[in-house]
Amino acid sequence: MPNLIKESVRGLESLTLEDLLFTNREIFLTTGVDSDTANMLIKQLMILEKLDSTEEITLYINSPGGEVVSGLAVYDYIQLMKAPVRTVCVGTAASMGAILFLAGQKREMLEHTRLMIHDPAYGGGDMAGKKPHELQMYVDKLKQSQEIIAGIIAEKTGRSLEEVYEKTREDSYFNATEAMAYGLATGIVKQTNSNRAFLS
Repeated sequence: MPNLIKESVRGLESLTLEDLLFTNREIFLTTGVDSDTANMLIKQLMILEKLDSTEEITLYINSPGGEVVSGLAVYDYIQLMKAPVRTVCVGTAASMGAILFLAGQKREMLEHTRLMIHDPAYGGGDMAGKKPHELQMYVDKLKQSQEIIAGIIAEKTGRSLEEVYEKTREDSYFNATEAMAYGLATGIVKQTNSNRAFLS
């Protein structure tokens, strides 16, 4: 990753691209969601809010999704923040990536990006040798996660739970226009001539 040379009162300073974007209150989720990425995102959000609790923070998302618990930790923290958070889909925001996209007060998509929502799935482990009550525990946890995810989507889109469950039964993909119509996105960023235009 190249560094940028910036002149300051202390002379020439070398900044990474991440450092420069961070000073502009821009952070990124470009990997799967797990405990490490969740912890890093929460720390970045926490620092930026401490620096200024009124100025907007932009979270760019291009993620295949990941762990429900880790993703919900980030989602919940964003909902508690005083600083406004804008989320921008810059590729594909799928599964838990889409739920984190919904965390923003403003939710924008680039013209050719897409979202994907679905019910949570069992993420790992061997079911062989499990007793019925142990299998039921997994089912109950999945059901609980399904209800939480559906509740978030319903709240953010204004759709009924029945409509959401119908959509999340299978993998449901939305382009930017479809996401706007469904209520997932609040705006589309398009290129008009030489200028970037925001369509809401």
